[in-house]
Amino acid sequence: MSTTNTKTVSLILGSGGARGLAHIGVVHWLEENNFKIKSIVGCSIGAVIGGIYAAGKLDVYEQWVRSLTKVDIVTLLDLSWEKGGLVRGEKLINTLIGLVGEKLIEDLPIAFTAVATDLKGQKEVWIRSGSLFDAMRASFAIPLFFTPFKYKGVDLVDGGILNPVPIAPTSGDETDMTIAVNLNGPAGSPIEPVDVSAASQSPSSPFREKLNRFISRLQPSQQPSMPSSGNRDWGGYEIVTQAFEAMQSTIARQKLAAYPPDIVIDIPRSACKTLEFYRAAELIALGYRKAEMCDFAPSAGRR
Repeated sequence: MSTTNTKTVSLILGSGGARGLAHIGVVHWLEENNFKIKSIVGCSIGAVIGGIYAAGKLDVYEQWVRSLTKVDIVTLLDLSWEKGGLVRGEKLINTLIGLVGEKLIEDLPIAFTAVATDLKGQKEVWIRSGSLFDAMRASFAIPLFFTPFKYKGVDLVDGGILNPVPIAPTSGDETDMTIAVNLNGPAGSPIEPVDVSAASQSPSSPFREKLNRFISRLQPSQQPSMPSSGNRDWGGYEIVTQAFEAMQSTIARQKLAAYPPDIVIDIPRSACKTLEFYRAAELIALGYRKAEMCDFAPSAGRR
């Protein structure tokens, strides 16, 4: 345990698509208020942001994600013609590697665990070594959307299927407190709009030009065109998405009851839709406000 005013933290970052950008705001608030993150467990988008933070590159990722537009989101989705999912995810992972660089989990300065699901074995898989980006790709493989990721001969999918708020991996941590960010909190009022007309949003900004050049290099020479909304009925997928989120909300409540952390930061499940990553400024601000509203007074906790 720490002996100074700085409190050491085991941070759990849950699954929930674009709502996970709120994780960035939570991290900022903790850093500004004398908390030292010594351990991170992430699931799905939580694995992505937690892994990038552990690699010391969250500022780079944040600048990138704040610059994304709806068009960029579509450009990053490499369609798959396999039966396992709509999107391969290779273009997204290659973009993140270009921003962060290849990393091994065991070399990170912060302990990191990514949680995925072994569907055949019907069990969680905790990834604590090897390629950081392989761990991320396995953890965010949302069923039907992303194709499964083969890891050590096993097909893995999104960790949120079995554990959208994976607290158990922190049980052996020697930290002052455990903080869990649950992206499947009770539905609330729509989040406040944020002015995103900064230079980073300008089509002519140097960062956007660099981003566009990098994405262009990832484009294959021939790529099937994205089907228009008039040619595809997305109603079925929307139903599946809502069913998946309802399942995650129920499991999250059960996991939080079984492994109660010291602090839970709830992000409303109604904050945004799964792929609304172009709303980064609003969601980061939401995460910061939700952390600010929590009562961090000392308590008995579970340790």
